[in-house]
Amino acid sequence: MTSRTAWQALAQHPLGFLASAWPWRALAYLLSGVVFGAIAMVTLLIMAAAGLVSLIVGVGAVLLLAVALSGIVVTRIERRRLRLVDPDPAPDPHRAPERPGLRGWLETRLREPATWRELSFTAVSMTALWWMDLLVLAFALALPVLLMTSPMDDPSAWPWLVIGLCLLPAAPYTITAWAGARAALTRLILAPRDGELGRELTEVRASRARLVDAFDAERRRIERDLHDGAQQRLVSINVMLGLAGLDAEPGSPVARQLALAQGEVTLAVDELRELSRGVHPKALTDHGLAAAVGNLTTRSALPVAVDIRLPYRLPATVESTGYFVVAEALANASKHSRATRAEVHARLDADVLTLSVRDNGVGGADPAAGTGLVGLADRVAAADGRLRISSPAGGPTLLCVELPCR
Repeated sequence: MTSRTAWQALAQHPLGFLASAWPWRALAYLLSGVVFGAIAMVTLLIMAAAGLVSLIVGVGAVLLLAVALSGIVVTRIERRRLRLVDPDPAPDPHRAPERPGLRGWLETRLREPATWRELSFTAVSMTALWWMDLLVLAFALALPVLLMTSPMDDPSAWPWLVIGLCLLPAAPYTITAWAGARAALTRLILAPRDGELGRELTEVRASRARLVDAFDAERRRIERDLHDGAQQRLVSINVMLGLAGLDAEPGSPVARQLALAQGEVTLAVDELRELSRGVHPKALTDHGLAAAVGNLTTRSALPVAVDIRLPYRLPATVESTGYFVVAEALANASKHSRATRAEVHARLDADVLTLSVRDNGVGGADPAAGTGLVGLADRVAAADGRLRISSPAGGPTLLCVELPCR
């Protein structure tokens, strides 16, 4: 198994670790930390002191501004040094300036939380971290060397030689352990892996929301095409058959065939109208969730009590998701639960739509049984919502959905 960091190499291969490059990389990381930390501390202290002294003449403000933005430079070098013990790239959290030029760059950087987080890290690094690097190096390397050389001045101090020889083999472990801890702290502050995953998750959610919006737009287009295209053509054909029936001799075979054809076309128009409603009901677009659910329940095979009270129209994605939750829940209740009645309840509380559908059926609804609940859960999740189902054997079944309306 390949080690991604010095810390992982130390934990996974305690013996083989000594023959790898990781101890030397950890040593380089701490040595460079001491050198860079000392130089940065002296430089920033001089700049801060000069800025305070010359503040009265205006030049100091520029120096103090440079000190405030120094974390950007310091952490950029820290991210590069981090590659010594943690090869994973540490991305730059700063966004591109909103406007071109130095002023736009300054305005963007001063408003970014990352700038002040990096300044805080710089302060911690200057006051503590590089001192800790120095202390660890002194304890791991300088102390054993001093102990081993002590008998040169005092032969009776030979026990210190033994202690020094015992401490020296532990130096790679001590140095690497602290280097790993320091690198983990640096990444946690400057470029957390969880932050990267969080951004990726945000992108996935945004992509999923765009797919849902595109799917709803396509459904509306299909509904419009069915209503304005095929349905209107069938209605025209129905009228033409009726007119032809008027010209045919009553009771003749032609009149009977025309009447039969007209009945079939009428049935096809009704079925197409029902299909277009199921694709995306016009009432949902024109009047909102309450009206669309009301129309849906009038065509339901079950008696349904509807209690939907919303103070205003909700986002289109939320209304569409809520409607299809109700439609799927009532369809399941009619087909599988042997229910005799159902209830639909919806309220808006703190920008969250809480929608519930209850029926008095036999219960036992199981998403794994292929009743459409899996697709329903996916649809709710795509809207960043949450679906809960309570359906004990013997009933009743309660389906509750929470949809954020942000």
